[in-house]
Amino acid sequence: MKYSIGIDLGTTNTELAYCCLDGTDEPKNLSIPQFVAPSIIESRPQLPSCLYIGSEEERSSSDWRLPWNSSEELSDGDSRESQSASTDSFGKTPCVKTEKKGFFQRILGLGSSESSKGNPNSGMTRPDALYLVGEIAVGPAVDYPKQTATSAKSWLTCSKVDRRLPILPWKSDFEAKVSPVEASKRYLAHLASAWNYSFPDDPIYDQQVVLTLPASFDESARELTREAAVLAGLNPETLLFLEEPQAALYAWLSEKGDAWRKELSVGDVVFICDVGGGTADLSLVRVEEEDGNLVLNRLAVGDRLLLGGDNIDLALAYRAADLFSRRGVKLDPWQSAALQRQCRSAKASLLRPGDSNANDSVKISVLGRSSRMVGESVSVDFPKSDAISIVLEGFFPICELSDRPRKRSGVGLREIGLPYEVDAAITRHVARFLNESAREDGTVVAPTYFLLNGGAFKSPLIKERFQEQLEKWFPEDVPRDLSPQADLDQAVACGASYYGRAKMTGGVRIRAASARSYYIGVESSGLAIPGVSRPLKALCVAPFGMEEGTECAVPSEEFELTVGESALFRFFSSTARPQDRPGTTLDWREDDEDSELLETAPIETKLDAFDESDEKSQSADASTSYVAVRFRSVVTEMGALEIWCEETNGRRRWKLEFSVREE
Repeated sequence: MKYSIGIDLGTTNTELAYCCLDGTDEPKNLSIPQFVAPSIIESRPQLPSCLYIGSEEERSSSDWRLPWNSSEELSDGDSRESQSASTDSFGKTPCVKTEKKGFFQRILGLGSSESSKGNPNSGMTRPDALYLVGEIAVGPAVDYPKQTATSAKSWLTCSKVDRRLPILPWKSDFEAKVSPVEASKRYLAHLASAWNYSFPDDPIYDQQVVLTLPASFDESARELTREAAVLAGLNPETLLFLEEPQAALYAWLSEKGDAWRKELSVGDVVFICDVGGGTADLSLVRVEEEDGNLVLNRLAVGDRLLLGGDNIDLALAYRAADLFSRRGVKLDPWQSAALQRQCRSAKASLLRPGDSNANDSVKISVLGRSSRMVGESVSVDFPKSDAISIVLEGFFPICELSDRPRKRSGVGLREIGLPYEVDAAITRHVARFLNESAREDGTVVAPTYFLLNGGAFKSPLIKERFQEQLEKWFPEDVPRDLSPQADLDQAVACGASYYGRAKMTGGVRIRAASARSYYIGVESSGLAIPGVSRPLKALCVAPFGMEEGTECAVPSEEFELTVGESALFRFFSSTARPQDRPGTTLDWREDDEDSELLETAPIETKLDAFDESDEKSQSADASTSYVAVRFRSVVTEMGALEIWCEETNGRRRWKLEFSVREE
């Protein structure tokens, strides 16, 4: 293992950065070869998270071989293990070369069995179609939206649909579709192939890989992302997850080195605001002292907001469409999609600081579609003052710290789709986050620094407005910009790479500890009494202050776990019992108004009677109803509490899980 690789799997763009594990060099970005036009390949710092699905005829119309592909055609009978992870990117019989397996994969056979479980084509309806990722798919995303899958990362969080089924492009009647997992796999596979091509002696399977995720990803979204990564050829044994806001702060730590301790002091609070193309993530990190040294502890993370630069592009496109309408030009859906792309390209000019006079404008053009205007363009002058007003007053309005975003409408029926935010005002969402992160006495935690990330803050006007808002909220101690010159595009990938090295070598890390003690409900045994339910005991499985990324065995007697049938598992938490240790058992009564325990959402699930990975277990009686177990607790790096029920007289174990951050 020579490198730490950071991958930012973004809603809009995906990036890769790397650094040596045995060095002190700053992370570098990998330039990613990709198609920018048919038969034309260029290397770009980003891979757009966009997948175009073409016909079989389109696949044969051009040379779609990438640098890591050879002219050798593989037959359907060739082993998939010998192919590059992205070999089926261009259809059923792609042009690929056999790539060298990693060291761990060669001697242990890791990854190959996991990545080939089930039908490898279950995530797509037409394996023989043309699949293109990256810059080449950006144009078709606007011109041919029914053939282009976008926002796969957001769809991974949508529990209303089966995210392993081919549902993208959403609401498209095109015959070829892919699942959100399949689309994510293809982006990651492209990066894996690009890395292996650039570093043939250090395949990605052998390296430390850190994949960033939104801080609010739930366990199902994390597992689906992990599944996509393994299918893409990443090693599940060396794959780590990291929150995107934390990654942005790690990028700053990488840049500063040990000098960060001279810039931050005990008690400082850093507010991280990451507004990308499709989402916004919020976090708070506090500087504390431990044994005479400064340490970083994460205080809070916000809900994932489906709100970002794409919303701004669409708002500008709506205004442009209105300008066209005033000239008597009615746009069809094709032109409206093209208009959004035009506004995205013109956004930097429209939001450039300086003269905002109404006469200062940017020309927006679309191709004509009527019989007398085919091939000709139609243009309007888009006033910069309009654009500035739409963005600053619509998305970043100055508001009070007590303000809250508008709630969803009371309409009884709505289409199934992504849970987009109703209120576009990002500042009101920030106000809610800061209030929800308040201290126990109700006072809002005032950040001393702020760190901005994401493409939305490339505009100096937006950045200045955000700082103006913070000054209004905290006039006595105005938060300062921690990194005014931060790379807003590459910071997350670079920070993830630095984190991977810090974890391996013992460098500074951002720690997060639970603010509560957690308990699992255990039913007492005893004689049945009519009309009286058996008493419930609460067993402490995770103590107050348990840090993310740690685990502990829960000392206790054996308990009977119900398997093979649906069962209800109840959980409790407490902020009033920091002294409880794992194994502490408390009596709990539902009618006890003075109880120090608060019940959280229960989990109803059916645990299999055997572990599919254990052949000996499969011969066991599948109808077994009870198994003697003890518990082991794990708080993951992403803030999920895993309670492992481990068989005391065997090798089987079962996992119960929920997010401790939601508390």
